[in-house]
Amino acid sequence: MTSSALTTHQAVIKTYGRWAPMYDKVFGAVFEVARRSAVAASERVGGRVLEVGVGTGISLPYYSARCSVTGIDISEPMLRVAKQRVAEENLGWVERLAVMDAEKLDFPERSFDVVVAMYVVNTVPHPEIALDEFLRVLRPGGELIIVNRVGAEKGARKLFEHAFQPIAQRLGWSSKFPWRRFQHWADRWPAAHLIERRPVPPLGHFSLIRFGKRDAVDIGVSDQAAVPA
Repeated sequence: MTSSALTTHQAVIKTYGRWAPMYDKVFGAVFEVARRSAVAASERVGGRVLEVGVGTGISLPYYSARCSVTGIDISEPMLRVAKQRVAEENLGWVERLAVMDAEKLDFPERSFDVVVAMYVVNTVPHPEIALDEFLRVLRPGGELIIVNRVGAEKGARKLFEHAFQPIAQRLGWSSKFPWRRFQHWADRWPAAHLIERRPVPPLGHFSLIRFGKRDAVDIGVSDQAAVPA
């Protein structure tokens, strides 16, 4: 990633602190279908759910008591909105909301049945480190559910994404995040396997991506064997 608005954690914190008062109005309806799809996928697994980048908690009402949800975000102003939402809407399935860095999760290995990361991977300074952390805290047999911008590999859309990148960075994300980065990441982890990848609104520029985590017995090696150097 080039030197930009997203090169440091402090820059991310500052950007999303500015978004906190208006995030739901700007992005609520635009991303609703994708958010509901991700929550529906997590509900099929159930159990302990970690939502990374929970933000204002706009997705929290979509869960049910089938799940026990922990939400984390690097932005304290965003989390203040989320905590108010949980209290006002009596969302009893929300176990905890905490300020935390997606690249350094303060949870033991295998803590969650599901890890959900919506609109997160292309906003953090080091996406592969964040993905490593998501898989680390996921139990074998669980699912990592991602909604993310997936960049075009060629054509007019790729040219547009590169031209739009400076604006996207000011908004708080990267517009050119190619699928091959997910592929290369998964190739380093024998425990990770792709379950599903499908486009979601708006305009199919985002994807719902589901990775499963195999048990070490199933792959014949420790799930720590592929930890990147």
